[in-house]
Amino acid sequence: MESSPAATVSAGPGLGPAPADLLRRLRARGAADPVTHVERVPARPGVPAPWPSWAPPELRAAFARRGVVAPWQHQAQAATLAYEGEHVVVATGTASGKSLAYQLPALATLLADPRATVLYLAPTKALAADQLRAVAALELEGVRPACYDGDTPRAEREWIRRHSRFVLTNPDMLHHGVLPGHAQWSGFLRRLAYVVIDECHTYRGVFGSHVAHVLRRLRRQCARFGSTPVFVLASATSGDPSTAAGRLTGLPVTAVTEDASPRGGVTFALWEPPLLPPDSGPSTPVPPQSTGDHDDLQQVRRSALRETADLLADTVAEGVRTLAFVRSRKGAEVVAANARRALDDAVPGLGGRVAAYRGGYLREERRELERALLHGDLLGLASTNALELGVDLVGLDAVLICGYPGTRASLWQQAGRAGRSGQEALAVLVARDDPLDTYLVHHPEAIFGAPVEATVLDPANPYVLAPQLACAAFEAPLTPADLALFGDGAKEAVDQLVAAGALRQRPTGWYWRHRERPEVDLRGEGGAPVCVVESSTGRLLGTVDGGSSHFLLHSGAVYLHQGVSYVVDDLDLVDGCALVHAEEPDWSTHARDVTDLSVVSVRSYVDAGPVGMFLGEVDVTSQVVSYQRRRIATGEVIDTRPLDLPARELRTVAVWFTLSPQSLTLAGVQPADVPGALHAAEHAAIGLLPLMATCDRWDIGGLSTAVHPDTEAPTVFVYDGHPGGAGFAERAYGTASAWLRATRDAIAECGCESGCPSCVQSPKCGNGNNPLSKPDAIRVLDVVLANLPE
Repeated sequence: MESSPAATVSAGPGLGPAPADLLRRLRARGAADPVTHVERVPARPGVPAPWPSWAPPELRAAFARRGVVAPWQHQAQAATLAYEGEHVVVATGTASGKSLAYQLPALATLLADPRATVLYLAPTKALAADQLRAVAALELEGVRPACYDGDTPRAEREWIRRHSRFVLTNPDMLHHGVLPGHAQWSGFLRRLAYVVIDECHTYRGVFGSHVAHVLRRLRRQCARFGSTPVFVLASATSGDPSTAAGRLTGLPVTAVTEDASPRGGVTFALWEPPLLPPDSGPSTPVPPQSTGDHDDLQQVRRSALRETADLLADTVAEGVRTLAFVRSRKGAEVVAANARRALDDAVPGLGGRVAAYRGGYLREERRELERALLHGDLLGLASTNALELGVDLVGLDAVLICGYPGTRASLWQQAGRAGRSGQEALAVLVARDDPLDTYLVHHPEAIFGAPVEATVLDPANPYVLAPQLACAAFEAPLTPADLALFGDGAKEAVDQLVAAGALRQRPTGWYWRHRERPEVDLRGEGGAPVCVVESSTGRLLGTVDGGSSHFLLHSGAVYLHQGVSYVVDDLDLVDGCALVHAEEPDWSTHARDVTDLSVVSVRSYVDAGPVGMFLGEVDVTSQVVSYQRRRIATGEVIDTRPLDLPARELRTVAVWFTLSPQSLTLAGVQPADVPGALHAAEHAAIGLLPLMATCDRWDIGGLSTAVHPDTEAPTVFVYDGHPGGAGFAERAYGTASAWLRATRDAIAECGCESGCPSCVQSPKCGNGNNPLSKPDAIRVLDVVLANLPE
């Protein structure tokens, strides 16, 4: 019995060793055992349920042809709630068949009512394309499913608007295409019965807050056309899914969380790369590119990227179908390139069975890689989280996770990609040289014994709410009744838009004053993507989001694409284009930035004697000012070159703590050591915050200073890296004692003497991780924890 119809990748029976045997072989290849913990997740039988009485015979027959004999209990429960008109979120594990829970009521309604329509939203194009294959394979007459996204040819778009009854798209296309063109979609929206929101746990932070208002705009347009669709949401296991889904949709949502699907056993290993000898260089060559692993003073442990590349090569050589998740685009390229090289050295041509997959590829490249996965042409793949939610990969033997992905929800989502046909599987978390990763591999109870995080989003963020209200006003004039739909702060945001001249108030409501529609970036990535173009041929290689372009595409930067390295000749921020030429230098590039911060207001604070804990608004100014070139073979700094890039300004939310100079002196921190103590504590606190909130260290920033002009005291700031905040700083403030206790433990338990990437060095430090004082950081945190109430 399968849990849901899906395209599958089958590894074939008996391919490769059993997971426990494979793990033994991998552990035996080094002198020291890198495995700190092995967790056995036992197999689980499924609990089937009868087909609901309302499911039409032709639909049951279609599912039976796809191998679905009967639904699992949670599928039938969620489907029945939705069919009866209740908004529902099904929050169960990877491969639990969540798709059947929404396909069943949606398709039953389409078959019963020839005029009804369904809208499906996915966070990635790959996931929407996969669901299209699954629905089309059922071959149901009159459903006419179709994908409507940025890759859809314009010639097909009119046909989809007029004739498709099951439209699959993404929030970006709903925001940019469907809602502004609601008049063309009026027939579809008037008959809309269901809105399916797949992988809804991915809508967090600023992106989630934007999507929450896009969904409110959708509800508003549906109401204008006379429809009230039922919302069906699918989520990975998460904390309090009902509340998160309700915040996302603005509706009361019932949660179904008891997973009744069968699951194969998983052998889950925590893997810490070995320590390198003192002053040793990298143990294996990598392409000329910053690895994204750590840009620190000295490499202490073997790079997680190199370790993952070797493990990927070893598993592929064993005939094991393997997917390696890597956190950054650059990292995915590096892992794939190193694995290919190692395999070709062992068996010429075997490297061709390994590829990289990431965002920024052209449509044709993505489709070809997906095709190769589906047909088994590829045996190993190094991917960003683009495939965490993408093609439904069934039959994988192993998953390698290069670095903790930021949340337990993502960790289990990625690990669940292996063993998806019910067979035994191997999952390995390879720790980066990072405070959080090091803490987790030595505290397995924080992974295996802890509940999954709640999804954090804040629809009341004024930097999200005002632009979304402007979009709504462009689509149709706002009325007082609309303001309740958009929630807290809507009236204040409308008044600000009127004062700014964007809206005009009339007796019938608020009207958009401009001819062009508002430009709003849902994903908060810092502007439009920057195109990467080969200067000699004019060929478009790919794109980089605007927020990362200063770091990745500055003049002189090394850019990697499918294993080929390029050097950036020129970055034109006005035209959004970077010109590059092919080159393989023996150095990598590392951007350096400077940051300034000022306090705007204080929302809340705790007065704890010599210690103060604060939450409030801050203004952050940052600028990439230079980059280092480092020798690949040794890590030696060749030179530092200046850059002339514009500063970026950010108003956001921060949590910060202050200490009295006297308390630091009594704790044994000398005045000359205060900057290094605070700096080290700041780095570690940023690294450990993802333990408390659904974020990773790249979502947040920090600043520390011995005397800040606004606090007039030694201060450590940690701030959300998004305009208006994303809810992370609030979470840190609310869990301050537990957060800083874990931070203190991570530093104290690290085996290094003076500080390393596993405790206090940061991969994104604009000051080159200098100054830092590990022992004094512990003293600083001891003072805070001794005075701060639990």
